[in-house]
Amino acid sequence: MELAFVGHYLADVNIKPFKLLFLAAVVVGCFSGCASNLESDASVFRYNESANINSLDPAFARTLEPMWVVDQIFDGLVELDAAMQVKPCIAESYFSSDSGLTWTFVLRNNVRFSQAPEVPGLEKGRQLVADDVVYSLNRIRDPQWASAGQWILDPLDRDAPGAGMEALGQDTVRFYLRESFPPFLGLLATAYANIVPREAVEYYGEAFRRNPVGSGPFQLAWWMEDVACVLHRNPIYWERDESGQALPYLEAVHIDFATDMGAEYQGLLQGRYDFMSGLHPAYMEEMLDANGDLRSRHAGELRMEKTPFLKTDYIGVLVESEGELWQPWLDKELRRALSLAVDRKGIAKSLRRGSVVPTMDFVPPALLGRVRPRLVDCDVPRAQGMLDSIREVHPQPWSELVIKTTSDYTDLCSALQFQWESLGLEVAVDVVSPSTHREHVANGKAQMFRKSWLADYPDAENFLSLFVESNFAPGGPNYTHYRSNEFESLMQRAINEPQEAKRFIMYQELNRMISHDLPVIPLFHDQVTHFLRKEVQGWEINAVNRLDLRRVHK
Repeated sequence: MELAFVGHYLADVNIKPFKLLFLAAVVVGCFSGCASNLESDASVFRYNESANINSLDPAFARTLEPMWVVDQIFDGLVELDAAMQVKPCIAESYFSSDSGLTWTFVLRNNVRFSQAPEVPGLEKGRQLVADDVVYSLNRIRDPQWASAGQWILDPLDRDAPGAGMEALGQDTVRFYLRESFPPFLGLLATAYANIVPREAVEYYGEAFRRNPVGSGPFQLAWWMEDVACVLHRNPIYWERDESGQALPYLEAVHIDFATDMGAEYQGLLQGRYDFMSGLHPAYMEEMLDANGDLRSRHAGELRMEKTPFLKTDYIGVLVESEGELWQPWLDKELRRALSLAVDRKGIAKSLRRGSVVPTMDFVPPALLGRVRPRLVDCDVPRAQGMLDSIREVHPQPWSELVIKTTSDYTDLCSALQFQWESLGLEVAVDVVSPSTHREHVANGKAQMFRKSWLADYPDAENFLSLFVESNFAPGGPNYTHYRSNEFESLMQRAINEPQEAKRFIMYQELNRMISHDLPVIPLFHDQVTHFLRKEVQGWEINAVNRLDLRRVHK
């Protein structure tokens, strides 16, 4: 396809600004001209990414949007299967020793880096070796790169050989941990831990973000930011299916970056796109019935697949006080009253068409060894009584409660505003841009805020670590500045406990502490919801919403 050539031309040639505008117009024209062919080609998988992406470097894959593309271009030592179990990927096998302090990985001998683009010093189809693994992981903890993923290597013992990891020959990598850490394998399954070739990174420098070279099932053919991205099948990909056929089955993946959710929705209905993840509230009634099922009028062309998401939507509360003045949101009893007054079932049914699971727990049940969340309690009279008791000690007027949010969640926060004002409280909703919201939450400028937490790996530690003091924002995700010596002590014991059953008991107690102190007011666990054209086969859906297109065909 001609777009692949144009893509390399854009990436490799220095073009004067006034000529670049003209060339961009030409490329878009070519792109539009071949769109009909791409739409009708059964070997091409198409979807839209409304949030856009700004990097294809795994070191900076901190959100789902770039992860979906990065996971097609790169591979890591291990990966998560559909059941959220860690399994080998480019590592053929692995084992632990020294009571979990040492982990050894033996690499496959048939994994090679993709042939394009041309990189001086990088032999076409060079074998991926142990030195590549050590280089890639050292790179994400190198301050020069400022990768957001450096935390996945925190368990390593910096005083051990290689500062915690070393290559033993061409096919073996060994990691040394400070202490036993059972979730360690899950950390290596994150997108940050994907393997890159040193030659390509050193050649491109920061421009590696748009010139990625990996060993994954696809390789970059063309990418114009804010317009579209095309991946081509990697002809030397190492993996084969059960019958011996080379993966992936698809010849190409085509990703648009249309920010208009209406265009994405219509594109799915009209067959321009093969897949859509989630559903904007504006189209929920059109797509889903009152029970949250796909409406019958779409059943002939579409299907919907759902699975519990390791994700929790919540209202966070900054529980750290800068002075001695009493503020309502700093009172545990008031936060409990707020939680009791939330009609979670009503929100799930009316605002989310049954596509979410109401909860009063921050940690999803699957990570606590449970099948489903505990029963949700909404008791407005009890909440009113609790507030009346507080008013006897701290007479009103009180400071206004301000919930900071973005425009996508105005409906949710307005519902909470109505429910909490019915208790006699003054509540305001402050709608800001996503960037402002991130900045205010990270820097303690939001007393209350709507946020969600999505698991990076399937272990309750990933959720509970939001409440340890070492993760205080802005350096970490403890946006509430919650601190508890009892919590810290039990958390340390839990992450050092090698027996899963005992660890689950500790995790449950830690979750109970958060439910008691309520630095966050959990609202619901989301579900991964995928809408697919009927002709798409070989689809796998998983609880962290990672995209795997290796076995997809149409």
